[in-house]
Amino acid sequence: MRRAYFGTDGFRGEANGQLTPERAFLVGRVLGWHFSQRGEKRARIVIGKDTRRSGYMLEAALVAGLAASGSDAYLLHVTTTPSVAYVVRADGFDGGIMISASHNPYEDNGIKLFNGQGEKMGEDVLALLERHLNGEAPTLPYAKGAQIGRSVDYVAGRNRYVGGLISLGMHSFKGWKVGLDCANGSAWHIAKVVFDGLGATTYCLGAEPNGTNINVACGSTHPQSLQTFVKEKGLDVGFAFDGDADRCLCVDEKGNLVDGDQMLYLFARYMQERGELHQNTVVATVMSNFGLRQGLKELGIHLECTSVGDKHIHACMAKGGFALGGEQSGHILFSKYGGTGDGIITALKVMEVLIEKKSALSGLVAPLVLYPQIQRNISVKEREKEKILTMERVQKALQLAQRKLEGRGRLLVRPSGTEPVIRILAEGEEGLCKACVEDLTTAIEEAISS
Repeated sequence: MRRAYFGTDGFRGEANGQLTPERAFLVGRVLGWHFSQRGEKRARIVIGKDTRRSGYMLEAALVAGLAASGSDAYLLHVTTTPSVAYVVRADGFDGGIMISASHNPYEDNGIKLFNGQGEKMGEDVLALLERHLNGEAPTLPYAKGAQIGRSVDYVAGRNRYVGGLISLGMHSFKGWKVGLDCANGSAWHIAKVVFDGLGATTYCLGAEPNGTNINVACGSTHPQSLQTFVKEKGLDVGFAFDGDADRCLCVDEKGNLVDGDQMLYLFARYMQERGELHQNTVVATVMSNFGLRQGLKELGIHLECTSVGDKHIHACMAKGGFALGGEQSGHILFSKYGGTGDGIITALKVMEVLIEKKSALSGLVAPLVLYPQIQRNISVKEREKEKILTMERVQKALQLAQRKLEGRGRLLVRPSGTEPVIRILAEGEEGLCKACVEDLTTAIEEAISS
């Protein structure tokens, strides 16, 4: 049976399960061959990875595949996903690879791909990779002799990215007490260097990676530790990154969580005041809270919605010429800084707003009223996600829930593009939403076990 390997954010799966060194090697072979056909010069691909133990194994396999096809691999080592995109753009690489499963547990890993503009890889290349991974394409020729590629240590590229981040700071952070939860992942060293360099007094959590503790009770998927830490230490603000630091959530001075929707509101209002919100439009996804739409509407700002995934947000922003977009989960995109989310840039921009407005974070997001949301993730076999949602008992439960919520809320049920789960989101009156989610969960679990 034909398999789909690349979802909304790359090839993701259990290391040595679905994502094996053999498949990583083949990805390297195909990419190395693809890029080597595009010009007379040897293709150059930059590679980064997060702190997962399996990253070293997959890095070696990718490098071998690239070299076997005649391309050179430049190694950034442990770094953030947005740094790979940055280095591709800044240093003229043909493409980039990030080895990370983002917010997933350490047992998983992933391969994220970037084109020569530092944007998510095009569908044509992903389709080519799928054909090879499914054995539907002829075997590629191997490079021979002097045409064989090599690996190059390129930590200088990562350092240049750090310097670029520090240069974005419009103000000194001296006197500010900032908490940083780095999820024991990619940001564990970089974030502190940046905030220290701008003068902040920094306090770090999740900055002791050991290869197996990435995202464990820390980071943007578990911000409770940072919330408590900010209150106990009397910090001005806290920032929680995910495993590869392309997303960021905030904690205000009172210990309250500030999510991606609230940050979009914060940035939209700030950019509108400064004449920087192109076409007076913000791009978000179908997962964003309805309160965001209402809050922006009161400011005279239009909200454009896309499917879930920052690649869809970027595509909409690029097509419409919009300056700001993002997800509730903390992926925030500024067209000024490229086509992918960058958690550290998001944190720096929040600091800019706080300093410019001379206000605490809680006060700046207070005008936005969010609707209660109930979310549930139901584990299911990857290949059965779509099938389960089409089953009769699930469809009946879905239709019944939609009728109950009609005029009082909304319901979104979808297969995840990054994990083997079905996601349920109900928004509106809390008790009603909870009942609808429970009924749907029961129907889906019964369908799975039938």
